[in-house]
Amino acid sequence: MNRVIARKVVPTYHQIFKLSRKQFCSDGAAKSSAAAASSQFNQESDANPSLTDNVQPYDIAIVGGGMVGMALACSLATTPLTKHLRVAIIDSSPALANKPCIKREDPPDPRVSTVTPATISFFKDTGAWQYVQQHRHAYFDKMQVWDYTSLGYTKYDARDVDKEVLGCVVENKVLHSSLLSRIEDTDFQKTIYHSRLTSMSLHPSSSSIVVDSTAPTEASYARGRLAKLELSDGNSLYAKLVVGSDGGKSQVRELAGFKTTGWKYSQNAVICTVEHSVENYCAWQRFLPAGPIALLPIGDKFSNIVWTMNPEESSDFKSVKEDDFVKAVNHALDYGYGPHPKSSLQGSAGMFSWLRGNVAILANESFEIPPKVVKLASERMAFPLSLMHANEYASKRVVLIGDAAHTVHPLAGQGVNLGFGDAFALSRIIAEGIAVGMDIGEVSLLKKYEAERKLANMTMMAILDGFQKAYSIDFGPLNILRAAAFHGAHFISPLKRSIISYASGEQRLPLFY
Repeated sequence: MNRVIARKVVPTYHQIFKLSRKQFCSDGAAKSSAAAASSQFNQESDANPSLTDNVQPYDIAIVGGGMVGMALACSLATTPLTKHLRVAIIDSSPALANKPCIKREDPPDPRVSTVTPATISFFKDTGAWQYVQQHRHAYFDKMQVWDYTSLGYTKYDARDVDKEVLGCVVENKVLHSSLLSRIEDTDFQKTIYHSRLTSMSLHPSSSSIVVDSTAPTEASYARGRLAKLELSDGNSLYAKLVVGSDGGKSQVRELAGFKTTGWKYSQNAVICTVEHSVENYCAWQRFLPAGPIALLPIGDKFSNIVWTMNPEESSDFKSVKEDDFVKAVNHALDYGYGPHPKSSLQGSAGMFSWLRGNVAILANESFEIPPKVVKLASERMAFPLSLMHANEYASKRVVLIGDAAHTVHPLAGQGVNLGFGDAFALSRIIAEGIAVGMDIGEVSLLKKYEAERKLANMTMMAILDGFQKAYSIDFGPLNILRAAAFHGAHFISPLKRSIISYASGEQRLPLFY
């Protein structure tokens, strides 16, 4: 029996958007001529299904053209062994249909990502980072984390691990457009379908199946060598591999039957961009009774706020007057909920001095107050928080990456970095499979990707979930234990170095080394 999951398809006008070479800031999306489109796809596929039987199938269909999906496409386009592949990108987002013109003087977007040095390295390897640098972004080399109880704090410095930066904060639209621009600079064979996936089917392979030799694409599908995708515009296509990069509510994950484990947090995140009177060069995070608040530099005297709180508070803070919101942010980042931590507790430095070696307690390790927010610079957005993990990432001809495979709490800004790690790992494993002549949709190849990324993702998820739970309880003895952890991270140099390295994207657990 065929493995088929289908939904009602409402035929509409079929649109195919071909990416063409153009400058980073263009006047509109690339246009394909009707002749060029019809030479590859039949726009009347429902009326004459036989005409689609001989259409050349895609090597890869990427469902979801967000940042992670485009990172995969970009890596495939710039890798020698994969740049010849034919790739379909399926996404109804207007950002792919009409690429926005991004200007530095534009107001900042509230949706940003903190990319780690490992992610920056991936972007540089593909050549996409040069486009990011043309727009607003902010490197930071220091981070201060503290507790509302005033019992502890810790400061991280890139110099502790011989790095220049701890990370870089970039608006999501800049990351997405940079990846798209890099792809356009290549000869990559890609087609964007401005549509939605409605059904996906895969024949079980069988040598006994009798097929019509005049329809090689349908024959390959019948033998289980291709997946068939039906789109909301009535079009259908075939691919050797389907990649689900379509977010936490992944249609690919649902249609492929992947089970998930997870839970909802009783928290929402309020995000926005704010402005200072001075430049902010540090990342700040304070743990409050209802959840952490983060202040992240994005350049040009702007910072991004990610404030975790209960759903009722998030509704209030999203709609409160701007002046009241600014006061609440400054209150939360200063004396609100408790006094400032002292630069050292009595005996703390001495307690851990045997692990610090001869390194003196530097002045810049003392507690600092974040720069004041003077006004709101973007709209305020709120969204619920949850943890989700797919029990499997791969089956025959289907694989999941990014939020389609896992979602995490945003308290450390690691979610998108895990997704980028998935994308670049999958691209590399596909290239390795091609190098030895493997079918890129074979489950044995895709399970190599799953084995590599599952451990890395689950480890980070467990750490973040542990932090979330540890700071969800205001209890005296637990507060003291948290303070001890802060001081351990602050004063024990080997532990501090290990934490920084792990958070930077190195696959080393935050233990002593």
